[in-house]
Amino acid sequence: MNNYRRNILKGLALSGVSASLTANALSNNVSSGVESSHKTLKGNIHHSVSRWTYGNLSLDALCILVKKIGFSAIDLVGPDDWPILKKHGVDSSMCNGAELGLEDGFIHTQLHDELEARYLEHIDLVADAGYKNLICFSGNARGMSTEQGLKNALAGLKRIMPHAEKRGVIIQMELFNSKIDHPDYMADNSAWGIALCKALHSPNFKLLYDIYHMQISEGDIIRTIQDNHQYFGHYHTAGVPGRNEIDDTQELFYPAIAKAIVKTGFTGYLAQEFVPTPSSTEGKNTSLSEAIHICDV
Repeated sequence: MNNYRRNILKGLALSGVSASLTANALSNNVSSGVESSHKTLKGNIHHSVSRWTYGNLSLDALCILVKKIGFSAIDLVGPDDWPILKKHGVDSSMCNGAELGLEDGFIHTQLHDELEARYLEHIDLVADAGYKNLICFSGNARGMSTEQGLKNALAGLKRIMPHAEKRGVIIQMELFNSKIDHPDYMADNSAWGIALCKALHSPNFKLLYDIYHMQISEGDIIRTIQDNHQYFGHYHTAGVPGRNEIDDTQELFYPAIAKAIVKTGFTGYLAQEFVPTPSSTEGKNTSLSEAIHICDV
């Protein structure tokens, strides 16, 4: 499971994900499973979906699907695919492409030069495209103490934050669990990430609070959001256990979590990042529509 997301992202990048479908075929394909559950969204939450979880669809088809459901944003799309989003009027709600990987991040001082060059370039790309959020990762500890990791990440991020602030781009470090999916990942708890936010003291550095990962790492999701929401710039969802649908088959009650997020005054994105279980496109489409409406409080 720890390599699942990385492998799918690689597969998408290498394959181009079946871009040859015609417009009519795309429209017919994504309509299945959505019509019966469609209703107007309330507008209290900005919804999104992570690209990699719907790798069965071309990006064109995914854009059509999200518009059909009633929202207009997709997470984890890089510069090469932004023209497709713009064609459909869909936001790149969490940009990627600057990172070296999930395991090689800002706690590694030997990577700071390369990370600085890549992030400075991508900050400009994000800003010039009219987008706002750019993801980053701590990387794996590999025997490093949490104190040293914090010190190293602070030094590396300080090299890019002035430019991010100048261009109005928010750098967002994702929190992962190291228990199941990402063994040895440094930023595996909210306290470490919040300490980094406080040390950087930049309005343009936030945490991507992945609810699935943090439920596995530490639980106490709603209280953590209530007490620390000022450090969280983006949210991801998925069911626990299994990282699948966020319905009543799992232990988290997302309507209450979504209400807690709304109560904080949050104006960013809540992105679905569950792996749909149905084998059919119709079933996968239905899963996304249902998840959006579960969180649409």
